[in-house]
Amino acid sequence: MKTTSFSLLIALILLTCATSCKKKDSALGKDILDGDTYLYGTTTDTFDILSYTIEEDSIITDNAANVVLGSYTDPTFGKFNASFYTQIRLAGIDPNFGDPSTIIIDSFVLALKYVGYYGDLTPQTFEVYELNEDINIDSTYYAFTNKSTNPNNLVPFGLGTITPDPINKTIVGGDSLNPQLRIPLDTNLAKALITEATSGSATFSSNEAFLSYFKGIKIQTNNGNQASGNGGIFYFNLSDPASKMTIYFHQGGLSKTFDLLINSSCADFTHIDKDYSGTPIDQIIQDSTLGNKAFYAQAFNLRAVVKIPGLSALSKNKIIHRAELHLPIQFQSFNRYKPGVNISVATRIKESETAYTSLGVLGILDDFNKEFKIDIKQYVQAILNQDIENTGLILSPRFFINSSERIVFNGKNTNNKFAPRLVVTYTTY
Repeated sequence: MKTTSFSLLIALILLTCATSCKKKDSALGKDILDGDTYLYGTTTDTFDILSYTIEEDSIITDNAANVVLGSYTDPTFGKFNASFYTQIRLAGIDPNFGDPSTIIIDSFVLALKYVGYYGDLTPQTFEVYELNEDINIDSTYYAFTNKSTNPNNLVPFGLGTITPDPINKTIVGGDSLNPQLRIPLDTNLAKALITEATSGSATFSSNEAFLSYFKGIKIQTNNGNQASGNGGIFYFNLSDPASKMTIYFHQGGLSKTFDLLINSSCADFTHIDKDYSGTPIDQIIQDSTLGNKAFYAQAFNLRAVVKIPGLSALSKNKIIHRAELHLPIQFQSFNRYKPGVNISVATRIKESETAYTSLGVLGILDDFNKEFKIDIKQYVQAILNQDIENTGLILSPRFFINSSERIVFNGKNTNNKFAPRLVVTYTTY
C-alpha cells in the first residue's frame, strides 16, 4: 500500500481549531496558555477497543535500505524464510589481468556487510545462484517475486554452512573489519570471469555489457526443517563498500585482488516465504474476531488494526488535549523475538479508500511496562472535526520491508493482566 502525506491534514486540524474556537479561546486565555496546559479538562479511558490482523499480499521490497536473509521458525508466527536478488557491477571497465595463464586463483568470496539480525546465531546453510533473468533498478519487485536461476549452487559443497556473527569484528588477512558474512564461491566462476575479461570480447567494456553477460545472483538459505524457536534473520547493507564479490589470486609471486561491486546502482529486492499453518496467525486470518483476545503484526506480512468506535460518538465541540493509546504486548525482555522500539501508525482517510495515510507519529515501546504508547491526539481531533472518517488505526513494525520484527498485542479479551486502553483528556466549549 502507498502512504500519502499527513501534513495537509494536520494543518487543516489546527486551522479548524483556531477559527471555530476563537471567542472561547480568548475567554480562556488561549493567547497565554497552550491547550496542553489546561488543568480542568475531562479525562476518560472507557473506550471499547476492537482489534484484529490483516495480511498483506503485495509488499514492494526493491531497493530498500537493507536486504533480509535467513530463516527461522517462530512458535507463534510459523516459518519465515528470506532470500534476496541483486545485480553485480564492475569496479572499472576493461581490467588488465595480463596473461591469464600466470594467474593462480586462491579464493572467491561474497562479502555482505551486517547491519543487524533477529533471532539466534546458530549455523545456517547459505547458497548462491547465478540469475538467468534480468532485473532492473527501475522495475518494481514484490516479496512474492521470483526470478529464474542457473541450477548450480556457486558455493562449494560443504562450505556453505556458516555460523553468522553480526556482533564481532571479522578478521580478513590480519585486518579487523566491521562484521560481515563471507560466503566462499566456486573458483571456477572466478576463472571463467577472468578468461572472459581477457578474451577480447566487450563484456567488461561497460556495466551494461557486463550485466548482459552476468545478470546477478540470488542468495538464499537451505536449512531444512528448523525446530520451533530456532533460526535467525540477518540484515545486510548492499550499498556499503564492504558488500562485494572478491577474487583473491596470485600472479608473478604477488598477491592480488579483483572486486565486483554491489552498490546503490544495483537493482536488488528481498523475497519472502512464510507458512502460518497451524499457528494463531492462520486462525485469526480466518476469523478476525479472535483478534479481540490477541492480535499480531509482522514485517513483510501482517499489520495490526485497532478500531475505537466510541470516538465517533464524541461531540464536535471539544478540544482534545491528550489522547494516548496504550497497547500491551506479550514478550519477555531479552527474548530473541522481541519487538522493535517503534511501530508506524497509519489510517485510511475514508472507509472507501484503500491507501494508508501516515499519522506522522510512532508508537514507542515501553519495555518496563511491556506496551507501546501512541500519541493520537491529532487523529482524534481530526475525527471530531469530521476531517477524516473513523476507520481505525493500522499498526506495523517500523521497518516493515527490511526486517523480520513481529509483535503480539493483547486484545480487550486477553487472559493477561492488561488490555488496550485509550486515555483522552478534552475541554468542551
